[in-house]
Amino acid sequence: MDDALPQAEAVAVKDGTIAFVGPAAEAEDWRGSQTRVIDAGGCSVLPGFIESHVHLFMGAAELVHLQLFGVKGIDALGERLRAYAAARPDDRVLFGQSCDYTILGNGETLTRHHLDRIVADRPVALVAPDHHTMWANTRALEMAGLLNGKVVNPGNEVVMGANGLATGELRESEAMTPVVHLAGENRVRLGVQTGGEPERWPSPAEWEADKEIMRRGLAYAAEHGITSFHNMDGNLYQLQILAEIEKDGGLLCRAQVPFHYKKPMTLEDLEKASAMADRYASEWISSGMVKVFMDGVIDSGTAHMIEPYADGGNWRGEPYFSDAEFAALATEIDRRGLQIAVHAIGDAAVRTVLDGYETARKANGARDSRHRIEHIEVTTDADIPRFAKLGVIASMQPPHPPGSMGLPLEPTVSKIGRDRWRLAYAWRTIKETGAHVVFASDWPVSPIDPIAGIQAAVMRKRWADDLPDHAFSLHEAIAGYTVEGAYAQFAEHRKGRLKPGYLADIVVFSGDVEASAPETLHEIRPVTTICGGKITYQA
Repeated sequence: MDDALPQAEAVAVKDGTIAFVGPAAEAEDWRGSQTRVIDAGGCSVLPGFIESHVHLFMGAAELVHLQLFGVKGIDALGERLRAYAAARPDDRVLFGQSCDYTILGNGETLTRHHLDRIVADRPVALVAPDHHTMWANTRALEMAGLLNGKVVNPGNEVVMGANGLATGELRESEAMTPVVHLAGENRVRLGVQTGGEPERWPSPAEWEADKEIMRRGLAYAAEHGITSFHNMDGNLYQLQILAEIEKDGGLLCRAQVPFHYKKPMTLEDLEKASAMADRYASEWISSGMVKVFMDGVIDSGTAHMIEPYADGGNWRGEPYFSDAEFAALATEIDRRGLQIAVHAIGDAAVRTVLDGYETARKANGARDSRHRIEHIEVTTDADIPRFAKLGVIASMQPPHPPGSMGLPLEPTVSKIGRDRWRLAYAWRTIKETGAHVVFASDWPVSPIDPIAGIQAAVMRKRWADDLPDHAFSLHEAIAGYTVEGAYAQFAEHRKGRLKPGYLADIVVFSGDVEASAPETLHEIRPVTTICGGKITYQA
């Protein structure tokens, strides 16, 4: 990924840094008596992947949950859920992940009654792939105190039935949190749900258990060729866990963890974000960023749209912050010299964030802030040029467009509406304005595998022949997971490329990515991951 030397035969590493890239014969000059030599056998060697949008702690905890991706129909769901319940007799809540919005497959919406017919005597909670909707059975709703509803902030909802009782559908984190607390997994999810810290410091056993969850996530990332990740939920607790793992010599990836600003926080709470940035600023563990959610997701109708959803009614979704609230927030974060990353999926949410960034720039003066917008699943013609103009990074996820990586087209495409399709997941259109587009998975929302994401970017299909082609070339897609990820972290001068003087973050593959047909890319696997000159994964 070095324009000055696009391809080479060998890489030499010394003291955690790349010392040489070039012909194999010249690399021999770097071999010493203790040098470890890895023969890639003619297969591809790339810069270590930079996963620029991930929820590592939460994803690691979910690796032991019931996985429902691809499961269709009540019978198949019942079979999987009963078997999981039998195998996990001690779980306080039976969690299922990646439960599709259309899992029943017949136009029905999943309710607590469907789940009661499968498991009634234990709490059950199934989570949508996007993690913005949960379906709970009656037992879980009763135990969490939700059966009769709950007052929540705009954008969150305990969906109620005509009989005055909850249907089982819980939208967004405030509605879902009481069920998560039942399971005792609240520390794992504090970074996304409240941005706060544990109410009490965990016991030694709990602390070790949480460290083990984080280690599991780090190992899982390294197994997929990842050497750096930008976490997209955050609190001080996660940084403390990572620092302890680093002290123990077990840190397998470089980690950036933001401060997560959520209501009812006030601007004064940003002092903690500054303190986290000052305390954690190394090559291995850093903060320096504030994460904000502006809206929800399209499938549940919680994304904030300029025009109503296309599947009927006048509903446009609700923003989590008003235009004025976000402008004030962005201005204060920017004044502190911190980077901002905002989840904005609907076109109205995207506009509010761009407006806020522009306000901050006018108030504080232009600087190389590299503020980000995460997802950008729908935008407008007027707002697309503003990314490059304001220096805003478009952080987008190749696995997310409906039709990619096995995702169904419905209900998403109908909710977006035919008139907005050309402006949906518009990677190519945004990139062509000169804006930086960075790729990631949003794991555990989508599979963490960067190769699968690269394949999805290369094989992106149009929903109709008259739509723009947003597919990326192979090298553009790889850059999205390397060069652009480094740029997004102000680190383009030290990682994201195989180049002398850069950090020795390298991944060796089982095949040649350039010689492989796009449809077979997923068959190529990382066989060795190297981070800081140390092997962090070997097949």
